[in-house]
Amino acid sequence: MQRPLFNAAAALRFVVNGQAGHADADATRDAIEGALREAGRSGTVLFAAPAELAQVARKAAAQALAEGSAVVAVGGDGTVNTVAQAAHAAGCTMGVMPKGTFNYFAREHGVPTETLEALRWLLDARPEPVQIAAINDQVFLVNTSLGLYPDLLQDREAWKARFGRSRLVAFGAGMATLLRAQRRIKLAIEFDQQRQDLRALTLFVGNNRLQLAQLGLGDTGERAEGENEGVQADGHITAVMLKPIGTLAMVGLMLRGALGQLGEASGIERFVCRSLVVKPSRMRARRKVKVAFDGEVGWMSPPLTIRVLPQPLWLLKKLQS
Repeated sequence: MQRPLFNAAAALRFVVNGQAGHADADATRDAIEGALREAGRSGTVLFAAPAELAQVARKAAAQALAEGSAVVAVGGDGTVNTVAQAAHAAGCTMGVMPKGTFNYFAREHGVPTETLEALRWLLDARPEPVQIAAINDQVFLVNTSLGLYPDLLQDREAWKARFGRSRLVAFGAGMATLLRAQRRIKLAIEFDQQRQDLRALTLFVGNNRLQLAQLGLGDTGERAEGENEGVQADGHITAVMLKPIGTLAMVGLMLRGALGQLGEASGIERFVCRSLVVKPSRMRARRKVKVAFDGEVGWMSPPLTIRVLPQPLWLLKKLQS
């Protein structure tokens, strides 16, 4: 595990999901440039439309690697995911300035959620390895899923476009999706030399201890030696399956999730593993499957291999004293 070269005096490269000239984008640029001047540091702010984000991130990551610097993602979990994919592929250091609704990845690693605090925190941080996972070749930091959950994410984005971004809107969208959930998926899942054939509404795989703990899924009862209770072991991911249930049970499930008690629900099955292979049953070999990863939705060809990657992501962090 080779630590990338990092020169704290080198110019940071900030990748922002948005178009320059908008009020929020201009405010973000002003905040970044002001904090850099205050600290006597240099940096470049790169704005990218959603369709251009991956290309801009790859170029910024390559430049950061060559200069011994870091590429910094400015945005929500989807933006952070895109930049992480580029940074991990290049082998450069990455930083995060969270600007999303939940910011699970940033919060898990102690990054402040307020813009100026996050900037000052980053400027005093150093590269540290963090666990990263993938579904096929797509990196994910927080979670990946198939079945009902990708539908929920698409509905949530539609609700946000109409009602604005807030956790209450996200919860309302989730409730509406779950109450009309009908489609069941048939899956063959292989892990730890085992195979399970099952029907489920969704398969959710988590790589973020904070999110799993907030949902009440942090303690699976299957811990490696030396692992603390209530947390996911290093080198492991947590798979969660929602079994087909009725409408009233679905309402109860949503309430349990909101209260952080999802692990106690009877309609939930879960296990911890290092990797798993998912094969949708009775599906044509060439037919693609809708999947979600860190809030983004796409299509992939099965089988789906979900695993912890052997090489970590090098993240700018401040270690707790």
